Amino acid sequence: MKILVTGGAGFIGSAVVRRAIAEGHAVVNLDALTYAACLDNVKSVSDAPGYAFEQVDIRDRAGLDRIFADHRPDAVMHLAAESHVDRSIDGPGTFIETNVMGTFHLLEAARAYWLAQGRPEGFRFHHISTDEVFGSLGAEGQFTETTPYDPRSPYSASKASSDHLVRAWAETYGLPVVLTNCSNNYGPFHFPEKLIPVVILNALHGRPIPIYGDGSNVRDWLYVEDHAEALLLVLQKGASGRSYNIGGENERSNLDLVRTICTILDRLAPEQAPKGGSYADLITFVTDRPGHDARYAIDPTRIREELDWRPSVTVEEGLEKTVRWYLDNRDWWQALLDREGVGTRLGAG
Repeated sequence: MKILVTGGAGFIGSAVVRRAIAEGHAVVNLDALTYAACLDNVKSVSDAPGYAFEQVDIRDRAGLDRIFADHRPDAVMHLAAESHVDRSIDGPGTFIETNVMGTFHLLEAARAYWLAQGRPEGFRFHHISTDEVFGSLGAEGQFTETTPYDPRSPYSASKASSDHLVRAWAETYGLPVVLTNCSNNYGPFHFPEKLIPVVILNALHGRPIPIYGDGSNVRDWLYVEDHAEALLLVLQKGASGRSYNIGGENERSNLDLVRTICTILDRLAPEQAPKGGSYADLITFVTDRPGHDARYAIDPTRIREELDWRPSVTVEEGLEKTVRWYLDNRDWWQALLDREGVGTRLGAG
């Protein structure tokens, strides 16, 4: 297949690009190269046959039309999005413009192209979303594909809106779509503003490791390489019009997760630990994020039963891989530390 991947220089998007090239697909990587994007994420495949990069914003309809006309993709994997909840609290407008209006323009460009091609049956528009659209869980239960939407932050509301647009374009115009909603991703090339890279980098610099509230918020953690595998599987074998929840089956509280990372760092980089102590000594509890969802958990039954997929990496294995990657790739993250907002508390309310 020739796949148009939006946001392919970002964290999850670049994992999809690398995986797709490894599987033998051609890839058109479309990215606006905003603050969280980095072409080094796809450097390993940049010279591969069938790979092309286009710097285009998904809000640019004329640019999108040109991409479709020039490259004639067989499918779209839409990952381009503003995704940091804390940034959405401080500046929600950017999230509405990119996640809602950008998705609208991409849908319209894809629909025009699909119609011009004679409505090919094999075409797919795969929209990649988040479990945060479902809101917050209590101590029990899991999100399923039929859980009512209940977004609580500007970020999750913008992603919920984009999900609804994709479904509407399928119902109204017949555009062949599939949707996926995933749990929290982590792994190599994770931009240093999210929890896990913040913990690792603050620890290595001897700075306080911030934990919102009391650290009891629970997330299901999905290794990004597992996610990329699942996304490509859904693109190729998922039923048109169907949605699939992709979970890591690895629930952990934020506090337990951070302590696990500190234990791994104590073993792998003891020379940088606080003198005579553990990296865990740097843990600092800070004022909670406004509207902080208590718990996310995904029921992955549908993708397991219909597509025979389940994650292969446990959270302990994945955190070990991730910590080792950050220790071995200091040049990658050092170059990002001066980008806007990195190392600064955002979304304090």
